[in-house]
Amino acid sequence: MERMKESNAEIIHEFGPFPGADKVHGVSYDGHAVWWASGERLNALDPDSGEILRFIEIPASAGTAFDGRYFYQIAGGRIQKIDSETGAVSSTIPAPSPDGCSGLAWAEGSLWVGEAEAHKIHQLDPQSGKVLRTLHSDRLVTGITWGDGELWHGTWEDDDASDVRRIDPQTGELLERLVMPDGVGVSGLESDGKDRFFCGGGSSGRVRVIRRPQGGSKAAPRRLQGSPVEFSRP
Repeated sequence: MERMKESNAEIIHEFGPFPGADKVHGVSYDGHAVWWASGERLNALDPDSGEILRFIEIPASAGTAFDGRYFYQIAGGRIQKIDSETGAVSSTIPAPSPDGCSGLAWAEGSLWVGEAEAHKIHQLDPQSGKVLRTLHSDRLVTGITWGDGELWHGTWEDDDASDVRRIDPQTGELLERLVMPDGVGVSGLESDGKDRFFCGGGSSGRVRVIRRPQGGSKAAPRRLQGSPVEFSRP
């Protein structure tokens, strides 16, 4: 059994707040830009400069994921599949909970969905929405991501206690915690596949970058299946 590790999260960068976007919900990464949901649209952020590069007008109330071509976006009780080139919704599937889903991630052909208040993470069939299996947490589940074969999720309790935690993807056992500073919460969560996590800051309207600990498994689920989204700057 792996001994649980705990350390303070190291915040590398902080972006925002952004004009016209009061909250940051789901967060994803296409290999080039950080995409974050702000309620009525998806926004593409340059993670080096903080510049907003593009946006897609679409209901975007919670978690966001990217499979290399399509975005998946929670909007109430459904998950929308969105063409990254056109912004058109190609299909929808039901979310596991009509109004309680939070984080969203893509790995190995499956969607991974957080059910916040129920303290659950579901693995879903992306075609039908069928729940394939469920992991349990002892905290409210916000963002979810995979990186180097590791499954991580954010937590946020009572608006002031938050962390990013690594769990065993088979059992849900807590393996590692990165404790956020007091009053700094995590809504969306995404790994860049290397040494960074991108964290949504909820009602703060901010996107934060924290350092990801190294030394995980080398058997990494394939999160992206295509190239970064190409677009022109406005």
